[in-house]
Amino acid sequence: MPTAKINTMEISEVYQAMETSPDGLSAAEAESRKSLYGNNHLSEQPKIPLWVRILDHFRHPIIWVMVGASLIAAIAGEWVLALIILVLSFANTTFLFWREYRAEQAIQKLQLVLPIYAHVIRDNQDAHISALDVVPGDILILAEGDNIPADARVVEEYGLRTNNSTLTGEAVPSRKTADPSFYEGRSELEQSNLIFAGTSVASGTGKAVVFATGMLTQFGRIAHLTQTIKDPPSRLKLELERIIGIITWVAIGIAGLILLAGYLDPATRTRIFDPRMLALGVLVAAIPEGLPVTLTLSLAIAVQRLAQKGVLSKKLNTVETLGNVSVICTDKSGTLTQNQMTVRETWVAGQQIKVTGVGYEPKGQFIPSPIGELYEIDFIALLEAATCCNNARVISPSPEHPLWTNLGDQTEAALKVTALKSDIKEDALELIYPRIHEIPFDARRKRMTTIHRDASKEVAFVKGAPREILQLCTHIQMNGSAEALTDDVRKEILTANDDYARNALRVLALAKRILPLRQGSYTVETVERDLVFLGLMAMMDPPRPEVELAISTFREAGIRIVMITGDYGLTAESLARRIGMLATSNPRIITGQELDAMSDSELTKSLEQETLFARMAPEHKMRLVSAFQAKGDVVAVTGDGVNDAPALRKADVGIAMGIVGTDVAKEAADIILTDDNFGAIVTAIEEGRTVYNNIRKFMTYIFSSNVPELLPFIITAVFPIPLALTVRQILAVDLGTDLLPALGLGVERPEPDIMHYPPRPKNKPVIDGGLLWRAFGWLGMIELVLCYSGFFSVLFLSGNLGTFIPALSAIHIPSALFIPMSVYASYAIANTVYHAGVVASQIGNAFACRTETAHNSTMGWFTNKYLWTGIGVELFIIFMLIYVPFLAGAFNHVRIPLYYWPGLFSYAVILYGLEWIRKHLLRRNDQKRTVH
Repeated sequence: MPTAKINTMEISEVYQAMETSPDGLSAAEAESRKSLYGNNHLSEQPKIPLWVRILDHFRHPIIWVMVGASLIAAIAGEWVLALIILVLSFANTTFLFWREYRAEQAIQKLQLVLPIYAHVIRDNQDAHISALDVVPGDILILAEGDNIPADARVVEEYGLRTNNSTLTGEAVPSRKTADPSFYEGRSELEQSNLIFAGTSVASGTGKAVVFATGMLTQFGRIAHLTQTIKDPPSRLKLELERIIGIITWVAIGIAGLILLAGYLDPATRTRIFDPRMLALGVLVAAIPEGLPVTLTLSLAIAVQRLAQKGVLSKKLNTVETLGNVSVICTDKSGTLTQNQMTVRETWVAGQQIKVTGVGYEPKGQFIPSPIGELYEIDFIALLEAATCCNNARVISPSPEHPLWTNLGDQTEAALKVTALKSDIKEDALELIYPRIHEIPFDARRKRMTTIHRDASKEVAFVKGAPREILQLCTHIQMNGSAEALTDDVRKEILTANDDYARNALRVLALAKRILPLRQGSYTVETVERDLVFLGLMAMMDPPRPEVELAISTFREAGIRIVMITGDYGLTAESLARRIGMLATSNPRIITGQELDAMSDSELTKSLEQETLFARMAPEHKMRLVSAFQAKGDVVAVTGDGVNDAPALRKADVGIAMGIVGTDVAKEAADIILTDDNFGAIVTAIEEGRTVYNNIRKFMTYIFSSNVPELLPFIITAVFPIPLALTVRQILAVDLGTDLLPALGLGVERPEPDIMHYPPRPKNKPVIDGGLLWRAFGWLGMIELVLCYSGFFSVLFLSGNLGTFIPALSAIHIPSALFIPMSVYASYAIANTVYHAGVVASQIGNAFACRTETAHNSTMGWFTNKYLWTGIGVELFIIFMLIYVPFLAGAFNHVRIPLYYWPGLFSYAVILYGLEWIRKHLLRRNDQKRTVH
């Protein structure tokens, strides 16, 4: 069915091209076309089956290593240990899948923007049908407030305007005509006789012939762009898998060497320690089993914390990506602005009056107040005209819609709200001036007129473009009477109009005329002449109140803000300057047409300077996001319309508005601002940076404990030294005592200066050499020395050290310190003391890991209640494992005297003290370097 250049066709040619007529399609023909074109809906991409996703979780390297460890335990005859390892590993993985699945399901369902019903002509009868059943050739009947179910060509209109903001980003309704359009260089969205699925009728009435449905509409094309963009795996996930992979292969290699040495060297097999258990210990000690759980819980808590602040994250890993954001590409209307036109200035009787308040809520003041002034009657006449010559409706809050909203043209709603601020109510005015006729707005005339009757006469109220209205005026209302309109007053009015326009205000003029007794019909020629000028009303779509502070914070944090809008360049520049987005006096403005003509290298070069992007289509926004990403930036995109959806999906982080945002934008986005608060992006990025820091903190904490867990098995395999720790005790540390303190570090609050430095480079890993050295080479080694000091002290003071290490048997023990006990008892106590020492030193390590260079005093010692709770639970668990008989037996413990504990707790103080000294020296060196 040919539809090319349908905008250039005459109305009769449109009917012919679409093989329809003003009587509409027959039911049989509609059914035939539905079978040909399908339902009028958006297709969805096939989803990965649930069983495949579950299987992916169980293919993690940690799982296979732990399965191998359980097999080694079973071969060694440790069936209970083998079962424990398997149960803990599968429980761990099942929890991870369940948590991620729940997070995704929280907001996964795609809700179509398409309306439920459509008003069409079928078999020469008006009919309301399901929007799914609309087919090409259907005749749509359009009325104010209707949603448009398909792309269509207008064939009849009376003051028809559509709200295209969901597709174009423009807040101002678009005037539609039934005339052919021959403009070259315009996209379909800019054609004056085409309407589109997903938009709505702002005012007027009309009819249109459908020429595209479903995925063939502009709406469907954008949805297809969104669906074809694949989500790459998160950098954090890839990095974690890489580190765990390295650790896994190193552990397997060491374990393999121990097994090989044990079976090749007969002397090793005669030892009390089975090489199979040493190899098993290396595997279990080296693999951070609790790390994925801690990471997932930390991200989940961050997501919950953001949700409480109005930021809904659909994926856990998105939170960490926020910390890398270096560029924010933002839409204008509905994102930086409130998408609610508001009158800010009026000119009446030579007076300029400011109007306060924002949005459609009728609250605000007039400065200076006209009450009691000579021009008060002129001001009231202006507001009465604005209310009468108006087709919009202002809707008060309701349980379903808690905010003030409008139905119809936003500019008309803004006029009516201004009148309500002066307590001029439409219902009362309609009783005084009932409307009897309307001459609709016309793009050529640039004005509309309504005619009203009062007790003794008829009055015409006219509003439109100031210059067009002024040409028709012969008088001006001053102090309640009509005075001749002089050239000087005309010049004053035009100067005021230019000043308003220069400040990006949209200006309307209003006038009136007392009509003579009606003779014939109302026509433009007989009504719109000899008018009395009433005044000007200047309005704008105001910026959100939180935007200016948010942009200032982004600048301080080294994050670039770039406006990409479907609106006009000068309008975008004026808003950008008003909210503090521009640092230069002459930013470059690039339009969509100019962008099409630019090569990739030219575009990349243009991104180096301060640039605003105007009149952008969805494809342009995607290209800009890709260009920034190619430069190495981590890009966040904010938006609310269907036209923003592809860029939202393409971005590293897509951020959609929750109230004014379309469902397609919210589906494409990674994050939804539930209350449309642009300032919440600051909170989100701050949380992202905090999550990055917190991940480093708990990874340092977890890796540190791996040293006193792993090295005893290697040391025992290489040297004739008794094994200080058992496999069960390692599991108790990794999945028991360590878990909650690590989680406490994972929910640490933001450090005070977190938004005072630029974002970390895209290629900087979370786990770098500095972290690994601090964990393994410093904190972990301190723990190892402390734990072995306790272990050997017990053996030495019991007189049994020489039994285990003959080379040390000659060391003399002072009789005052001698604590006689059997060889078995001394080893069991030493083993328990070593495990308790790991837990005690990890307490000091937890506080040491709260910051990388600063002291805890900067964070507050008692600000992290979760960390203190985790340490309390950690101590409770270790006491239970030691002093509850059946648990002690299960984890190879014996009761140790209570007077051992002060010495054990000193481990925490020693470790924290040494780390405090290191940080102090680092800061002092940094200060010297800065001064130099």
